[in-house]
Amino acid sequence: MNPLRVGVVGAGRVGAVLAAALRSAGHSIVAVAGESDASRARIASLLPGVPVEKPTAVARACDLLLLTVPDDMLGNVVKTMTDAGAIRPGMYVAHTSGRHGLAILEPAAAIGAHVMAVHPAMTFSGTSVDLARLSGCVFGLTAATPADRAFAEELVNDLGGKPMWVPEEMRTLYHAGLAHGANHLVTLVTEAMEILSAAGATDPAGTLRPLLTAALDNALDHGDAALTGPIVRGDAGTVAAHLDDIRTNAPQTLASYVSMARATLDRAVSDGRLLPIRALKIKNLLDEADRAAVQPLPRPIHTWNQ
Repeated sequence: MNPLRVGVVGAGRVGAVLAAALRSAGHSIVAVAGESDASRARIASLLPGVPVEKPTAVARACDLLLLTVPDDMLGNVVKTMTDAGAIRPGMYVAHTSGRHGLAILEPAAAIGAHVMAVHPAMTFSGTSVDLARLSGCVFGLTAATPADRAFAEELVNDLGGKPMWVPEEMRTLYHAGLAHGANHLVTLVTEAMEILSAAGATDPAGTLRPLLTAALDNALDHGDAALTGPIVRGDAGTVAAHLDDIRTNAPQTLASYVSMARATLDRAVSDGRLLPIRALKIKNLLDEADRAAVQPLPRPIHTWNQ
């Protein structure tokens, strides 16, 4: 791709990193908008020398405008800048929202801008560490015309990523799959560390890391066939003991344990690995745990080495 003049509105974790990656690929970052102290710090670290401007000034200075603002702000940002004349015919406007597609960019498309959704399927820290993670990262793309699709693919290639096309009507579902896998994984792992901490583990993260790494790799490679543990084996006594001890020592994690146990139970029955009669015993235990549920105690604060 020929070098572009790139402007970024929203110097959050995603915007600052993508801009730095495009700069390394030979593009010129002409201006960036970011108001918070954290955004200014990221700009100073990842984009030294790049002017910090108002969003409209950023748009007027660039050929490619990257909108990396929160989902709920995106529509208003597009409309405001289009109404102000900052977005013009022929320029490229790309947002990085997973949930949204092209509809949110309609004000820009209506005046002749080339619009596209370019979402990296990656979690960001907003530091230089993220730059290496972009290599091989999948980007969920949506664009309307063959020319815009080709442009989006070239942009992703310059970022070191892999393009994946997502239909407009499937953007929210695509994003839900990513959020369910990544965001809820963080909650699950954090709660598992809390349970281990309550059991006396001095390094819960170190205890879990080899196990979770293997489980994740196996799940990605083999799906449900990677399931192991007491539910798949039909060990109702072990599940009952888990529920009792969690209720006593880490009650803030009980609800998610029960919820995930139900989902695991259903999948084990569906793929034929657990007989329904054995599954019923575990289901009854989970139902009883729900009926006996009490208001969780205040969430304890644990410390561990991560």
